[in-house]
Amino acid sequence: MAQKPSIPKGTRDFSPLEMAKRNYIFDIIKQVYQLYGFQQIETPAMETLGTLMGKYGEEGDKLLFKVLNSGDFLNKVSDEELQERNALHLAAKLCEKGLRYDLTVPFARYVVMHREELQLPFKRYQMQPVWRADRPQKGRYREFWQFDGDIVGSDSLLNEVELMQIVDTVFSRFGVRVQIKINNRKILTGIAEVIGAAEKIVDITVAIDKLDKIGLDNVNAELREDGLSEAQIEKLQPIISLEGTNDDKLNTIAEVLAASETGLKGVEETRFILDTLKTLGLKNELQLDLTLARGLNYYTGAIFEVKALDVQIGSITGGGRYDNLTGIFGMPGISGVGISFGVDRIFDVLNALDCYPKDATNGTQLLFINFGEKETAYCLPIAIKAREAGIRTEIYPDSSKMKKQMSYANAKEIPYVALAGENEIAQGKLTLKNMLSGDQQLLTPEELINIVKS
Repeated sequence: MAQKPSIPKGTRDFSPLEMAKRNYIFDIIKQVYQLYGFQQIETPAMETLGTLMGKYGEEGDKLLFKVLNSGDFLNKVSDEELQERNALHLAAKLCEKGLRYDLTVPFARYVVMHREELQLPFKRYQMQPVWRADRPQKGRYREFWQFDGDIVGSDSLLNEVELMQIVDTVFSRFGVRVQIKINNRKILTGIAEVIGAAEKIVDITVAIDKLDKIGLDNVNAELREDGLSEAQIEKLQPIISLEGTNDDKLNTIAEVLAASETGLKGVEETRFILDTLKTLGLKNELQLDLTLARGLNYYTGAIFEVKALDVQIGSITGGGRYDNLTGIFGMPGISGVGISFGVDRIFDVLNALDCYPKDATNGTQLLFINFGEKETAYCLPIAIKAREAGIRTEIYPDSSKMKKQMSYANAKEIPYVALAGENEIAQGKLTLKNMLSGDQQLLTPEELINIVKS
């Protein structure tokens, strides 16, 4: 007996119902991006490893899926190198390409390659799958979709404000309560400076970014492993545990960072964003969270993360400013800020809360029963008119028994079935059956279309 096929761990198939739900998510986010003047682009699934490596920190590099060179990929590798089993060295010789880890680094590469064609500031959105060699678990997949929006070529903090408005609008339209968390990498840099560990900024941010996942004790243990002294770790505790309103936190941290020019700049930027958003009437809570670090090394200013309030799941949106990213590709001086919606986690949240409107998941609205060639010939032009009216319409392809065709309609939850036998054809009409109520009416094609459409 043939072995049943399977798919790789951390990947999924999507049924028609699931795709209808996912398209609802895509459509809402696309509509909101377009309201703010964003334009869509796409980039290849594969990028060169030169583009990808070194952009996500050491942890990110480990999670890159690398693609074997085509053809005789072993021809440049000696027997001695194979026997050494040095994975990193072998990967460098065997692989020139990798699957994209996110959409931001490929976008930075796109900006550099197409700079002459772009009108700055350039506002792009992009929805495509990304891949990470992570351990699969609830809400975490190896293949998943991101939906990014970025603004490049402008230093204005109004861009950060606009992105937070987009986040607020998207989740309000979904009917999902969220908490939008904000911090600034300059504040984190200032904290590292005032505790005397400026060179440990990456280690510190990577560690405290895990606070929600591993707890304070484990964060402190990781900081010790990274070489921070007990005195430095002790100085971090009140900063990590800050409470109060956003204004209270900003005032306190401004005092703590009085000796750090970089830290105070981060406070100033954060205050502007928060104060501006106060006047715009966001529907969701905006919280300053100094433990938010976003482990990716390329963030340089404001950073954001969004969490659902009514479902236990990780971050469902995140992002920040990355002033230096295009400089890595030979084009310094172009700043950018962006957000990424985690479509797969949003899908799980909307499923858990049953937030999909009924018409978002409906398929066919009208099914014509097939009684034979003559009857089908009568129904085909009417089906065309129904589709022209925007009604999702099918004609059953085979003249099977009525019970089988009705079972098909029930299985697909088709609300209306049209029947045209000899009597209906003689009168130039059809019988329309409401599959929910069981009611039947004899109608002209125009009357039938108006009822189904309404």
